[in-house]
Amino acid sequence: MRLLTTVAALRCYLAQHRFKNQLVDQAQLLAFEVTARSKTAVGLVPTMGALHEGHLSLIQRARQENAIVIVSIFVNPLQFSPNEDYQRYPRTREQDQLFCEQAGVDAIFAPTPEEMGVAQKIVQESKVTQVIPPSAMISGLCGRTRLGHFQGVATIVTKLFNLVQPDRAYFGQKDGQQLAVIKRLVADLNFPIEIVACPTVREASGLAVSSRNQYLTATQKQQASVLYRGLQSSQAAFRAGVRDAKALIAAVRQEVAMFSSVLVEYVELVEPNTLMLIEEKVEEEGMLAVAARLGSTRLIDNIILHDRQPIIAIDGPAGAGKSTVARQVAAKLGLVYLDTGAMYRAITWLVLQKGIALDDECAIAELANHCVIQLSPGKDLQTPVQVWINDTDVTQAIRTHEVTSKVSAIAAQSAVRQALLKLQQNWGKKGGLVAEGRDIGTQVFPDAEVKIFLTASVSERARRRQQDFQKQGQPEVSIEQLEKDIAERDRKDSTRKVSPLQKAADAVEIRTDGMSVSEVTEQIVDFYTNLR
Repeated sequence: MRLLTTVAALRCYLAQHRFKNQLVDQAQLLAFEVTARSKTAVGLVPTMGALHEGHLSLIQRARQENAIVIVSIFVNPLQFSPNEDYQRYPRTREQDQLFCEQAGVDAIFAPTPEEMGVAQKIVQESKVTQVIPPSAMISGLCGRTRLGHFQGVATIVTKLFNLVQPDRAYFGQKDGQQLAVIKRLVADLNFPIEIVACPTVREASGLAVSSRNQYLTATQKQQASVLYRGLQSSQAAFRAGVRDAKALIAAVRQEVAMFSSVLVEYVELVEPNTLMLIEEKVEEEGMLAVAARLGSTRLIDNIILHDRQPIIAIDGPAGAGKSTVARQVAAKLGLVYLDTGAMYRAITWLVLQKGIALDDECAIAELANHCVIQLSPGKDLQTPVQVWINDTDVTQAIRTHEVTSKVSAIAAQSAVRQALLKLQQNWGKKGGLVAEGRDIGTQVFPDAEVKIFLTASVSERARRRQQDFQKQGQPEVSIEQLEKDIAERDRKDSTRKVSPLQKAADAVEIRTDGMSVSEVTEQIVDFYTNLR
């Protein structure tokens, strides 16, 4: 891991680790850009240091999706008003370096205020150009009391984006207003950067993890957990059918009022992306946000209320029975089985129909980004999903030997994976899905309501695979060889730089040794039913 403290050092590091300076002829340029981004993709995790489990979740997500992960550590003077805790804000450089090294970070960018052009004297004399977000987005919520805060955030984030030029940048949902402002900044200033929102990480009590939690005593921490309980109370009312904004806000205030030491600054319901107030009722989704003080410590939290059916995300190693279980769970609950394999097969079928060469990644990328794939529940467990592409029913056509033999080559192309990821996440907005894979709960649907990590011992999975081979009339393979193959597959899947197999922090692990498919299915159905 490299520690970079100057802009010059950062530029040198990036030049060494990206293909930016490679020369390619004009005919190869577009194909080069398509493939090079995945091989050299940079993920940026902007922080102010004092790193904790919340930051770790951002780093882990960035590690899954990028070849290079850079963490910036910069306590930004622009976002602190004169009466706030800039000097007091925790600075733990040595611990942060160790934290990043253990998390697999490639480089830390930790410039000084002078290096970033925002030293205290420069700020006080207003000698720095600032980025000002739309006033409607920064005048409410935290913007009422933290004057100048979001201008300071937007300015430094813009500087970081220009310096690092990341492909993706990672922010926590806990800072919901900041997240919305940065998404708008990226859209308005045409930054070619994907902003990845990651779920809030919480302590066992439900208190959102924050660098400022260290200011709290043990008693105050327990009292502070009432903020999340208040949000949960409102969420329960929402799930029960309450849509009235005043009633949802009142549910939070009623819970928080149990502790007089928790001084509420605001409880508001806003549209998550525009931050416009929701004054009457929630139509599709809303962000319920709260800010409060305990002593001198200011805390914020929020939850997203969305009118969708829950999503069930099932991850696990090869041979754990994910596909069979996912199909049965979907059939049992009347949900759509999101057959990601069928999606790749549909793209492959279309590529073959169009006569496109399998190595023409530019043409395939264009096709993947503009085709329309539709899925609906199938008629039985043998055909769990009906598949259309560009209004053509390809449910049976995608199962041919020709498609099967070519699908791996198509699925390996990063542009295809990214196009289908966006499509899958668009479907997820409505919910009511069961999806399985190795990164469904960590990358595709990190906000899924039910996350399952389905696993079994290597010996159990080898035994099942041998039985499958026997049923299919295939040549017999020894248990020893199957165990060796499965262990090697596990190693490769869990050490991939992009989308490695791993259990989501909030997933329920089900070890299926000795369990039937129906028993596993019933257990997952129970989780779903209890959630509802």
